[in-house]
Amino acid sequence: MECISRDELHKIQGERLAATVKREYENVPVYRERMDAAGVKPEDIRSVEDLQYLPFMEKTDLRDYYPFGLLASPQEEIVRIHGSSGTTGKPIVSGYTRNDVDVWSEMMARTLTAAGATRGDIVQVTYGLGLFTGGFGAYQGADRIGAMVIPMSSGNTQRQIMMMKDLGATMLCCTPSYASYLGETIREMGIDPKKDLKLKAGCFGAEPWTEEMRQRIEQLLEIDACDIYGLTEIAGPGVAFECLEKNGMHINEDHVIAEIIDPTTGKQLPYGMHGELVFTTITKTGMPMMRYRTHDICTLTADKCACGRTLARMGRIVGRTDDMLVIRGVNVFPSQIESVLVGADGVAPHYMLIVDRVNSSDTLEVQVEMTEEMFGDTVAHIENVRKYITAQIKSVVGIASKVKLVAPKSIPRSEGKAKRVIDNRKL
Repeated sequence: MECISRDELHKIQGERLAATVKREYENVPVYRERMDAAGVKPEDIRSVEDLQYLPFMEKTDLRDYYPFGLLASPQEEIVRIHGSSGTTGKPIVSGYTRNDVDVWSEMMARTLTAAGATRGDIVQVTYGLGLFTGGFGAYQGADRIGAMVIPMSSGNTQRQIMMMKDLGATMLCCTPSYASYLGETIREMGIDPKKDLKLKAGCFGAEPWTEEMRQRIEQLLEIDACDIYGLTEIAGPGVAFECLEKNGMHINEDHVIAEIIDPTTGKQLPYGMHGELVFTTITKTGMPMMRYRTHDICTLTADKCACGRTLARMGRIVGRTDDMLVIRGVNVFPSQIESVLVGADGVAPHYMLIVDRVNSSDTLEVQVEMTEEMFGDTVAHIENVRKYITAQIKSVVGIASKVKLVAPKSIPRSEGKAKRVIDNRKL
């Protein structure tokens, strides 16, 4: 399936899309109402090209019809519930049938295999094991391959490293910010990743990260760091994955269809253009998602990869439409600022963006940690670095900011998703 011709793939997608739309129409009243309002019937959807006529779905739908209002299968067929992390109030939940768990496991097995995992590997999973899909997804994928799994879950960094060393973990699955933190701690403990550990690669996701962050992780841990993508509403991690070519994430297109749309008009955009990523599940039976707006901004390409896979690839997420910062009329994505900070000498990739409003004008303060070496440097040199970063940020995002270099380890660490923004304008 990963190397199937595009024509064959489109035929399979069309057949599966038609069946899923019919299932959704017959079993989910709210979506049937939306299709009727749009003048679309299941028999109108016969190919991928017809996708554009279907109504969108949003995260708000999962909140509005919580917990079981979007199920397309009888409740007794739901074998698993997962929910999104980082939300307040009632969680976003999705119901999985046995079929859905099997499909998800296969997608995550492909993900780990693309990063070099085999039956002989030892996979350490430090994503949280709970409602959040990360831990279970990585576990299921490794189990499908037949690899040994260390289901550590998140937290307790010293114990993580001890188990990693003693059990000889060869693959690591966690957030990129925690991978960086693990690498820093390993170095501080005097452990040589090349000599004392057996890690060879890692699959990192659940939060946006830059190419510069990848390079830092690879240097700290001396591994191949591969990007992965997923979301609870679609199937958890494994929706898309990087191979060792590291030139975009292969989308499991026999299970999901990806589109790029203009976030304002909702119109489809051609491959190669930045826009909002939209997914439609075509094999999910418990809670299918039709044209689900992720609010992630990226590009798509269908060029064949050097690895031999013909699956379309999504580029690195460059920001989001819903948590994008608008500062003095300028769209600012945290990843833009991170690319500057990770590439600057003397600072660590730990930062916080603080947005405020003073005298009716928006302000942006960028707090970034200094390295231990920089912290002990001269005041003049530290000031020169601060001025350089300030100028680079203005060049990249187009607005002036206040850059504050802070002491090492002073910005709170996260063993889950990193918190990067404090927007006081909402208070």
